Amino acid sequence: MAACLPAPRLYLGRMSAPKIIPAALALDRRSGWPADLRMLADRYPRETWDSHANLGAMAQFWLQRHGMFRDIAAALSDAAMAFREGTASAADFRAWFPPRLQFFLQQLNAHHQIEDLHYFPLFQTADAKLAQGFDVLEADHGTIHQSIDATVTSANAFLRAAVNDPDALRATGDAYAATSGRLIRQLNSHLGDEEDLIVPLILDRGDDALGVGH
Repeated sequence: MAACLPAPRLYLGRMSAPKIIPAALALDRRSGWPADLRMLADRYPRETWDSHANLGAMAQFWLQRHGMFRDIAAALSDAAMAFREGTASAADFRAWFPPRLQFFLQQLNAHHQIEDLHYFPLFQTADAKLAQGFDVLEADHGTIHQSIDATVTSANAFLRAAVNDPDALRATGDAYAATSGRLIRQLNSHLGDEEDLIVPLILDRGDDALGVGH
C-alpha cells in the first residue's frame, strides 16, 4: 500500500468566522465579478499590470505564488489524466502524486491563512466599495478547503487500494480525479477573481498607502 496523506483535519481551513454572501457570488456559481466590483479592474486591465509603476515587490511575489499554484495544479491534472488514459501505471502515479499534492495543499492552506488574517482586512479598510469582494474571496477559501478535505479523502482511498485489484484502482482513481479536478477548477476560478480585485487596487493606491510595502 502506498503512503497516505495526512488526515484532512490537518488542513486548517479559514481562521475567521464565515461571511454571508449572496448566492450568485458563490464560487461555484459566479463567472467573474459584477460591475460594482469591477470598477478598478476595468480601469486597470491585465495587459497594463506588468508595466505599471505601482506593481511592487509584494504584488509580484503574490502573483508568482499564484503562478506556482497554477503550475502544480496543471501537473497534477495531467498526471491524473495519464493514469486514467493508461499512459501511466498505477504504481508510477501513486509514487508521483502524493508528495506533490501534499506540498500543494500545505502551501495553499498557508497562503489562504495569510490572506484571511492579514491582507484582506487591510484591503477592505482601504476601499469600502470593494469590501464585499473580500468577503466573497474569504468565503471561497472555505469552499476550497471543503474540496481539499474531499480530495485528501479520495486520494487516500486510492492509495489504500490493493495494487492487485484493478477494479478498485480504477474506481478509486476515478474518484480522486473527480474530486481533485473540482478543487483545481475552483482554485483557478478563485485565483483569477482574486487577482482582478486585488492587483487593480494595488495599482491604484500603491503598496505603502495600503500598508503592504514592507
